[in-house]
Amino acid sequence: MAADDRPDAGAEERELLRQIDLTRLPRHVAIIMDGNGRWARQRSLPRVAGHRAGIASVRETVETCARLGVEVLTLYAFSRENWRRPAREVNALMRLLRRYLNQEMHLLTEHQIRFRTIGRVDELSATVRRELAEAVDLTREHEGMTFVIALSYSGRAEIVDMTRRVAEDVASGRLPADAIDESIVAEHLDTAGLPDPDLLVRTSGEMRVSNFLLWQIAYAELWVSKVLWPDFRRRHLYEAIVDYQKRDRRFGGVGDSESGDPIAPGTKGVFRP
Repeated sequence: MAADDRPDAGAEERELLRQIDLTRLPRHVAIIMDGNGRWARQRSLPRVAGHRAGIASVRETVETCARLGVEVLTLYAFSRENWRRPAREVNALMRLLRRYLNQEMHLLTEHQIRFRTIGRVDELSATVRRELAEAVDLTREHEGMTFVIALSYSGRAEIVDMTRRVAEDVASGRLPADAIDESIVAEHLDTAGLPDPDLLVRTSGEMRVSNFLLWQIAYAELWVSKVLWPDFRRRHLYEAIVDYQKRDRRFGGVGDSESGDPIAPGTKGVFRP
C-alpha cells in the first residue's frame, strides 16, 4: 500500500498542516528530486517510467507550495552530468519536460506562478528552448510564487559562468575590481534577484547535495527523506516544513534561545485550499 493510500493519510496530512506556522514559512524551498530510477527498478519497469511517475510529484509540490504562500520553489530537474545518460533516456526526459509545460500552463496561470529557468539552457535543443522561453514570457507578469527549474545545471558551472561575467564587467570598466563582494557575486549568478534557499529537500535518502546551488545553500536547512521522488506527496512537504520550523537558525551567530533575538523571518503565507 502506497504511503498516501493508507486510511489515516488524510488525517495525518491535516494534522501536519495544522502544525505549520504560515507566518514563518521558508521563503525559498529547493528540492533535489532523486529516486526515479530506483522507483522504476523496484517495479521492473524502464527508467523512463520512473521519470513519468515523478511528474505527479512535481505537480503536487508546485501547487502545494503556491497554496501555502512559499515565495520561491526550485526543482533540480536535469543536471549537466545527466547528459552522460543514454540518449534514449535523455530524449524521454526532454519530451516529458515539454509535455509538462504544455499540460501544466493552466496551473501556473490559476495560481499566478511565475516560471523561470536556471542552468546552461543554451545546451538544450532549439525546440525545448523555444517552449521554455514561451512559458517564461507567458508568466512574466504573474505575481504569485516563482517556480524555477534547473536544467543542464551545475553549481560549479554556475560559479564559473558567474566568474566570467564579473571578469567581463571588470575588464570593460563597468565594475571596479575592489567593489566585488558577496552581493556582486549574487547579482551575477543564475538566481539573481531570488532569495537564497532556506530549506533544501532531498528525496531517496542520499546524503549529498549533488552540485546543486553550491553558493546559494550556504545556510540552507537540509531535510532528507527516504521516500523516492515519484512517491513524494503533499504530506512529505508538510513534514519538511514542520521540521524546518522547529530549527534554530543561527547563521553563524548565537541562536534565538540564547540571544532573545528573532530568527530570520520567512514569508507570511495564507493557505488557500
